[in-house]
Amino acid sequence: MAVSPTNTTPDWRRSLLAAVLAAIAGLAIGGAAGASPLLIAVGLVALGLGLSLVIRLEYTVLALFIVRSGLDLFSNYQLPVAFALGIDALAIGFVALLLMGRRRVHLDGFWVFFALWVALQGLWVVLMGLGTPGMERALLPSAVREWVRLFSWLLGYLLILQFKDRLPPQRVLGLLFLALVIPLLTATMQMVVPPHLLPGVLVFDGDGAFEANSRISGSLGHSNTFGTYVLFFLGLTYWKMLHSQRRLGWLALMGVLAFFLVSTKALGALAMFGTFILLVTIPKLSLGRLLGSGVLAGAIAVLFTSTEFGRDRLASLYDTPLLNPEINWSRSILLSWFDGNSFNWRIAQWTFLTDAWREAPLLGRGLNSSSYLSVFQNYAHNDYVRALAEGGIVGLGLFLLFLGAQAFWLARIICRHPPNHPRRNLALILLAFLGASLVGMSTENIWSHTTLYYYWWLIFAVLSWEWSSA
Repeated sequence: MAVSPTNTTPDWRRSLLAAVLAAIAGLAIGGAAGASPLLIAVGLVALGLGLSLVIRLEYTVLALFIVRSGLDLFSNYQLPVAFALGIDALAIGFVALLLMGRRRVHLDGFWVFFALWVALQGLWVVLMGLGTPGMERALLPSAVREWVRLFSWLLGYLLILQFKDRLPPQRVLGLLFLALVIPLLTATMQMVVPPHLLPGVLVFDGDGAFEANSRISGSLGHSNTFGTYVLFFLGLTYWKMLHSQRRLGWLALMGVLAFFLVSTKALGALAMFGTFILLVTIPKLSLGRLLGSGVLAGAIAVLFTSTEFGRDRLASLYDTPLLNPEINWSRSILLSWFDGNSFNWRIAQWTFLTDAWREAPLLGRGLNSSSYLSVFQNYAHNDYVRALAEGGIVGLGLFLLFLGAQAFWLARIICRHPPNHPRRNLALILLAFLGASLVGMSTENIWSHTTLYYYWWLIFAVLSWEWSSA
């Protein structure tokens, strides 16, 4: 039986822990006073965070997850790394505390599978450290960072699992919408404030490929990343609208999110949106749903094609082997060097990565090595090709198995609940988004969207909680 929210730690232990934290913070602030005022500010924030964790752990952790949507702006200060390590420490410490108190540690079947999968990914780190043929030992630090990123998702999932029976699922999911505030505010600033008046971290220029701020990226660093993030929350908004008595506000939020989705000018995100709409509509096909989905999809398509950028992006498809039979694969690779067509560039990138994979077909070139395997020195822009190049046939098989396991887990939840149950509908939304992600992974770096997956695994954990019947 899980403990109650108000009795996680005995009062005397809580008081002692608070006193120790205060003493340590006092010494740290005193020592930092002569060094830097910034260190004092960091110390005060750390003190407040520590006390908040002692007093109200659940909501403090949720607040940390919510502010994660704005931390990518401060990547140069390593704040995303600090967040990941902090979540890891919190999860390990809290579970250790539960075990020492002989209290129940909540797990679910998918988390166990996830843990085994992450452990298997560590095999490539070990192989790179041993200098396995085909793998570069010099890339070991990059592989370690990637493995720690996956491990942090796993521990974030574990930490949220422990709040089962402590918080209502609907309240947690309602609070999660606060994670939209920072990305949407920064995106609004990018649209209305001239680029020269914005801080450099808010100006997206596509590394010189686009005019500064011709596309918005919010606080996620890249327009494609922001577009996928907005689509994810658009799905959650749709779920919230289905189970709300006041649907007008949620419908308005859907319109706002659709506007921001179009403003990213990310063709991949729009393809994902079309897939998502199709997968959401099919299970409960009706004339009303069909018309509503059609109107929303049509409005987004019209908005995208109404811009010069959108028309140019669609026109560029005709200069690729996909739609132009006069352009073969080899010519597309040649054109990629000077035509500025991102689709031809992707074809060239995938070709270079598959050529690199052929040097180590079974186990690949090592975890997170794909950015160093082609002459472009860039992300794969295809998560399946990335998995093949980095993990070989074995790694690609494990990646596809992991994606399939997520679909199976969500389908299992769907089958176990009656129609219109909020838990069932949420699983349907996630399954539709997963299907859309499978499409997006064919041309984008969806698996690299770290912030998005923190929320993905948070909701996976919430789906394992007890939900009231509806």
